[in-house]
Amino acid sequence: MPVTTAQFKNGMCIQHEGKRWVIIEFQHVKPGKGGAFVRTKLKELESGRVVDYTFRAGEKFDDVRVETKKMQYLYNDGSTYYFMDNTTFEQIELDRDFVGDGAKWLKENDEVEVLTADGEYMGVEPPMFVELEVVETDPGFKGDTVQGGTKPATLETGAVVQVPMFVNPGDRLKIDTRDGRYITRV
Repeated sequence: MPVTTAQFKNGMCIQHEGKRWVIIEFQHVKPGKGGAFVRTKLKELESGRVVDYTFRAGEKFDDVRVETKKMQYLYNDGSTYYFMDNTTFEQIELDRDFVGDGAKWLKENDEVEVLTADGEYMGVEPPMFVELEVVETDPGFKGDTVQGGTKPATLETGAVVQVPMFVNPGDRLKIDTRDGRYITRV
């Protein structure tokens, strides 16, 4: 079903130049002279790259129906990640490149959202917050406080995040997967 620029919404998925794009943000502009146009920031679903596009007002696009499926992350063998649908118990295999940067937050048995568009797998979204154990970090020193600096810490999934000086190996941390930011100890 075609949609026009007047129907744009953040998070909407459209087909443009043979590729699927998610609208991150948009702005309708009506200059004093000339026709109106729409400035957009689009994210390509297949590669994840973000680009700026400007469209004429009223331009039409094909709408892409994007659905999310809750799935359980089972394990990986280095190059392939295995997921299971929680309702049908069907298992799927996805390449490491396909899972992308979100792979560093995945722990076995975690529940993730797998994006599908027109029946085709498009991406994997890890949970917004994860609790992971610190496996390696430099020791803190007496007198280090919360207001002090930060140090790198390697988590059980292999991800490296900046943490306060008082964090030690064995601590469990809550991490925001959107930006890789330390939230708190748990």
